[in-house]
Amino acid sequence: MRAGDRIGLRLAEHTGPLLIRWLYASLRFEVTGEEHQETTWKTGQSVVFVTWHGRILPLLYLYRWNGIVMLVSQHRDGEYLTRLGRGLGYDAVRGSSTRGGYPALRELVRRLRQGQSLAITPDGPLGPREKVKPGALQAARISGAPLIPVMAGTRQAWWIEGWDSFLIPRPFATVRVAIGEPRYVSPESGVRDLEEQARELELQLQSLKAEVDD
Repeated sequence: MRAGDRIGLRLAEHTGPLLIRWLYASLRFEVTGEEHQETTWKTGQSVVFVTWHGRILPLLYLYRWNGIVMLVSQHRDGEYLTRLGRGLGYDAVRGSSTRGGYPALRELVRRLRQGQSLAITPDGPLGPREKVKPGALQAARISGAPLIPVMAGTRQAWWIEGWDSFLIPRPFATVRVAIGEPRYVSPESGVRDLEEQARELELQLQSLKAEVDD
């Protein structure tokens, strides 16, 4: 590991969470659809939260210190997110559709069965942007836990124009958050069923995105 990476990782682990808490203490959240998590997650049920990769940062702050487990890639950038998440009360399982997929899925299912909830960006870690890959659906299918789509948006933001168009709320921004209806995946679902579920989940996430961006 290069010296610059070591320094960057230390900053992500120690300084990053402090900076986010300081900057984002000024945010104002307007949440709709909260009843969908009040009947599931807030009753103690394990759920799989899903959102687009580019919209994750304000949600990391909103859901901090709830013991949620993130699925994070094994790429170098994933290590930064893992360390930042730990400083905000998250745990992480490392893996993706391209690296460490099956062991990661097995660990995600184990965490769900232990009563923990997950946060997954189904278009991560490298896209294609806003296209659902099967990991979250498979975890829901095997465990029986519901998928809960969540989306955040604000007009008061900086944007990092990478593959995911990453949103960074400005201090004092009003962030709109929309929580969608839970989705259950039948344990009998085959490949075609999962493909159809992926398309439906994409449409649901896009609908929520349009709601918070309106």
